[in-house]
Amino acid sequence: MERKNRLQKKNTTTSAPKKKSIEFPVRINKYISNSGICSRRDADQLILDGKIEINGTVASELGMKVEENDEVKYNGKVIKPQNFVYVLLNKPKDYISTMEDPENRKTVMDLVKAACDERIYPVGRLDRNTTGLLLLTNDGAMSQKLTHPSYKIKKIYQVELDKPLTANHFEDIANGFNLEDGPVTVSDIAILDPSKKNIGVQIHIGKNRIVRRIFENFGYEVVKLDRTMYGSLTKKDLPRGKWRFLTDKEVILLKNMS
Repeated sequence: MERKNRLQKKNTTTSAPKKKSIEFPVRINKYISNSGICSRRDADQLILDGKIEINGTVASELGMKVEENDEVKYNGKVIKPQNFVYVLLNKPKDYISTMEDPENRKTVMDLVKAACDERIYPVGRLDRNTTGLLLLTNDGAMSQKLTHPSYKIKKIYQVELDKPLTANHFEDIANGFNLEDGPVTVSDIAILDPSKKNIGVQIHIGKNRIVRRIFENFGYEVVKLDRTMYGSLTKKDLPRGKWRFLTDKEVILLKNMS
């Protein structure tokens, strides 16, 4: 059975300077969107409908800029943008995905502490020995959406096993099987080299330690596990242990995924 290998090699920049998701002056539609009212496109319609005021005057142009001290109202009520920050980390081994650790072990927060003044949180978790992409943000709505079981965000992993994966086990995993907490379905699986120890796996499920459990169920030990893709995000130009901010386009793509 042939499976398409979608794993991608990545490599990048060093830690960027602190950044805010909204910098003034800012276009009025972004100001409205960051206030949680609606999308930028819908914000444009609110402006056209005369529902937005800036310093007591109805906004008349779509491209108008707002300064930090301006008062913006929607339907007569003052609105304020929230400074959402989105940080993508290429997590190294031996860091845990928590805010702090009672045993004083290294956490992913140690790696991103210079990113921003806002208090950001990991979206989901990678266990201590798993490397690869981890998103951190203070956008609670997005975090909840990305981690909810019904969202089924795409995740791609590169797995190194302690022994070659047999053809029968390859088929069993590809066709789906059951664990103690329910059925398991992988969206894609690929053998990456002749040793048959390096495997690519694409999943949409979010069960705890699911990739390790898939292979442990068939008697394999996962020697290395690396998440190479998360939704539309990849490790391109992002070395291990480094982080970067998401672009506006990447944020929009994540928010619009289904």
